[in-house]
Amino acid sequence: ATTAAPLAMTKHKKSVFVMIFIAIILISATWKQQAAFFETLDTNQLLDQLYNVPLLDAVNDIMRDTSSSWNNPIEQPRNALQKRKMTKATSDVNTQASSSSSSKPLNIVLFYADDWRFDTLGAAGNPVVKTPVLDQLAKDGMLFRENCVTTSVCWISRATLHTGMYLARHKFETLGKGRKVNGTNRRWETPTNETIYALLKHHAGYHVGHAGKLGLWLDIDNHKNMDFFVNEDGWHYSERKGKLWHITEKNTHDAMIFLKARPRTKPFFLNVGYFATHAVDKNPLQYLPQNQSMSLYANDTIPIPLTVDAYGKMPYFFGQNNEGRTRWRWRFDEPTKHQTMMKNYYRMATEVDTSVGTLMKELERQGVLNDTLLIFTTDNGNFHAEHGLADKWYPHQESIKVPLIIKDPRMDPEFVGTINDDFTLNIDLAPTILKAAGIE
Repeated sequence: ATTAAPLAMTKHKKSVFVMIFIAIILISATWKQQAAFFETLDTNQLLDQLYNVPLLDAVNDIMRDTSSSWNNPIEQPRNALQKRKMTKATSDVNTQASSSSSSKPLNIVLFYADDWRFDTLGAAGNPVVKTPVLDQLAKDGMLFRENCVTTSVCWISRATLHTGMYLARHKFETLGKGRKVNGTNRRWETPTNETIYALLKHHAGYHVGHAGKLGLWLDIDNHKNMDFFVNEDGWHYSERKGKLWHITEKNTHDAMIFLKARPRTKPFFLNVGYFATHAVDKNPLQYLPQNQSMSLYANDTIPIPLTVDAYGKMPYFFGQNNEGRTRWRWRFDEPTKHQTMMKNYYRMATEVDTSVGTLMKELERQGVLNDTLLIFTTDNGNFHAEHGLADKWYPHQESIKVPLIIKDPRMDPEFVGTINDDFTLNIDLAPTILKAAGIE
């Protein structure tokens, strides 16, 4: 069982206490008493009590905790949350002080990339890929180095972003269809007025926008719950009204329209849903970067993973028709192809990095950059031939571990540019965003 929020130490302890409590009951009770106990146990409420503290609380705790130095964050990452209970009273006072000193609500921009794993960042130690904007964002904010998704499947991860729920709760198992019950596709089962878009718009008064990939293939009352909605998914090049667009260029363009046209009297939330670095699955080239990027990485040699030949050691049910193995043949089954695919993947990553910089400059031009919470993350990781696989789905780190950078303008200077090694999950994103908007 994994924790739903990043307060790993505190909530793991709480979980242990609860499990011990249940174990004592089971040991001392008859089977009828056990059955009665579980009939009255509200497991959803129990889970909520255990796991309802959002990631922003963790960030705030780190910002407020000045009890020890963190002079070399790369070599000395620390868990600043171990004293959460001991410092709760002080934290509450500081929260009230912070709230009273700044009455203006935070704007929120989520840069949400696709198929982008944890080490596709210069700031994460990748010696090849060029991501200067995101590297600087990490220096100006905080890099979360142990951030994972709960389910490494595109639409499931995105449903978790939109709802703050595990797959077991939102039940969106199949793209565009949801789960099947008695032969009927249930489609989207979470009330659409409980998504982050609806809550931000209707409960917090935000101007809400989405530009890019939604990734569900169905409507969640998009136009009712969003003031701006453009969905782009599944392509790298497409002609629109006589203009040939690259999808990252189009994502940037649409996000810029939202930022320029937004009302200046409301706080805003924008999800920039980049399709990059996702491949075009049916195209033999897989990754198609913009023409101006083709000179990047031309003279680089991409390292071949040490586990590239390990597929034969996978469990017996990983046959040659396994989808991950099939896509490995599409991309990585010979060295020259591997180099081409990875260079184009990195080129698309750098294009997203450039787009983030363009949008941040617009925020700065409008004078709101320092009033805006910035988050960069992605829906799942990606195998680059590790274990003889490509794409995602399986619970290896290459598949489930994804980047997370948060720049909060309220952050104390001593924590700017630090690295957080607490265990965090994508299920933390929704409560973090809502908490930043003042929704408990």
